Amino acid sequence: MTVHIDRNDHLITITIDRERKLNALDYPTIDALLAALDRIDSDDSARAVIVTGAGRRAFSAGADIPSVAASIAGGTERALREVVRRGHALTRRIEEFPKPVIVAVNGLAYGGGCEITEAAPLAIAAEHATFAKPEIALGFPPPFGGSQRLPRHVGRKRGLEMILTGDPIPAARAADIGLVNAVVPADDLLDAARDLAARIVRHAPTAVAACLRAVTRGVNLPIDEGLAVEAGCFAGTVPTDGVRDGLRRFLGRSAASA
Repeated sequence: MTVHIDRNDHLITITIDRERKLNALDYPTIDALLAALDRIDSDDSARAVIVTGAGRRAFSAGADIPSVAASIAGGTERALREVVRRGHALTRRIEEFPKPVIVAVNGLAYGGGCEITEAAPLAIAAEHATFAKPEIALGFPPPFGGSQRLPRHVGRKRGLEMILTGDPIPAARAADIGLVNAVVPADDLLDAARDLAARIVRHAPTAVAACLRAVTRGVNLPIDEGLAVEAGCFAGTVPTDGVRDGLRRFLGRSAASA
């Protein structure tokens, strides 16, 4: 198995385990990640997900190049089906996942590894982590959504600099431009990701899902359309236990302090 799933109460950790291949994403690994996310989605007791890589050298070096080369050799339609559509399915699934996904970047995140980081709503990097978009050296643009998500996250010029040069950037720079939330010592990486997850799952799962949905669906829309998305997400929470319990706690504290 190239994908391992560990559980600690409400928190699920997915580890990409192809350490000798720098955790490169061959097709079985991508399919296994999608299957793992499907299982976690259907498990109501699972509240948050951490995705990381095995070892300390790499989160993921990106798509498995021999697999990509074989697909490209088979022609355009095969390459689109096996590379682009599969890669888009993975990053879109992560981006739209109804539970928070935190990427713990434990080394280099190149190509598809960087695109997973872009797609995830939250990311923490080890100090030695590096990020790069090296696809241009292979003659093609990022195929897992990186040409679209990266400029939206970090700005058009910063995104294009990474995409057009293929040059790596250090973790500190990734934090400066908003690609990751924080940078921590390598030994503290998983603890920092777990702490972030704990700060989220203390809130009602319906509220967490609504916040994720509102931001993900609305962030690239014109403001009026985004506000309509926000209104719909708010409306969906009104009849939930999360709202009733949250308001009851707040009102109880207010009454006690009066």
